[in-house]
Amino acid sequence: MDKGRISSIQMGMMMYLTILATAILTVPSITAKYAKKDLWLSPIWASIIGFFTVIIVIQLSKRFPRQSFFQICEHTIGTLATKLLGFLYFTFFLIASGQITRTYAEFIKVFFIKTPVSVIMITMLLLSAFTVIAGIEVIGRVAQLFFPIFVFSVFIIIFLLLPQLEPSNIFPILENGLLPSLKGAIIPQIWFGELFLIVFLLPSLSDSKGMKWGILTVLLILVTFIITNITVLFILNQNTEFYIYPFLSATQLVNLGDFIESIEPIIIAIWILGTFIKITVFYYVTILTTAQWLKLSDYKPIVWPIGILIVEVSFWAVPNLMVNNHIDITVFPFLFPIMQTFIPLFILGMAVIRKKSKSLEI
Repeated sequence: MDKGRISSIQMGMMMYLTILATAILTVPSITAKYAKKDLWLSPIWASIIGFFTVIIVIQLSKRFPRQSFFQICEHTIGTLATKLLGFLYFTFFLIASGQITRTYAEFIKVFFIKTPVSVIMITMLLLSAFTVIAGIEVIGRVAQLFFPIFVFSVFIIIFLLLPQLEPSNIFPILENGLLPSLKGAIIPQIWFGELFLIVFLLPSLSDSKGMKWGILTVLLILVTFIITNITVLFILNQNTEFYIYPFLSATQLVNLGDFIESIEPIIIAIWILGTFIKITVFYYVTILTTAQWLKLSDYKPIVWPIGILIVEVSFWAVPNLMVNNHIDITVFPFLFPIMQTFIPLFILGMAVIRKKSKSLEI
């Protein structure tokens, strides 16, 4: 299929950008609606899903080295069930890719009002398609290039916001107990669950440090989540929930005399870089899922047809930003954990049971 190789570090960088590219802008607002001043605690509870998912997929990989996800499924639940599961994952990743692409287009549309949404989406998908065709090694190298730019830019922006911070906004902590922060974790856990995607990357690793860098990636994502949520809280206080992009709104307060002011273009630029990686990774996984499901020897011939489907789905499934936010709150909190955590857990459980059964037969 794809003979390219990436390191575990590159895998971690890819997943960091994949998760935070969209989460850093939209999640604080949704979390604040439920957690209020405890929104900084919600990522801690949400990260449990991330750690759990990484452990599940790494255990699957250890039991079936160099096997694709659907090859593992065939060994555990049989060919027919795997075919049905393959169709479910194909549909799931197609819808997820369409939703991510539409979210990107809606954000860019705010700043380029006269540019049609279709042009914004097609331009990004064209770039992603060429990267996907180039293979996993190129995706890994691009992520390695963009990662330090993304991280450095985010933390520099937070540093520039330090004079505007009001630490007293964090109090009172746990005023209404743990429940609000637990409710606030429902949405972030969707993003942490996306670490399931590494099950499609593990066969391409050139080393055996997948577990180490998988766990470190969850920790780094968690720390970034907490820091950005606290920053937004310290600046916007209880108004956080009323902003669509609170982190972007907070950066508007950066003003160091006449030297540094209005850094919105920097936010847009780093968000585009991160979202490019996210769309490319989801695009690549959608292609791999389709090729493995249909047992194709080469995935490249289906890159363009799947790209067209992603554009179509982005219009059909997510007609506007309001529908997108509604889906994020009502559908994805249930769908994503099932597809990204609980089905892989079921597959792992079946693998354990089958191994014990064979041991008893011997």
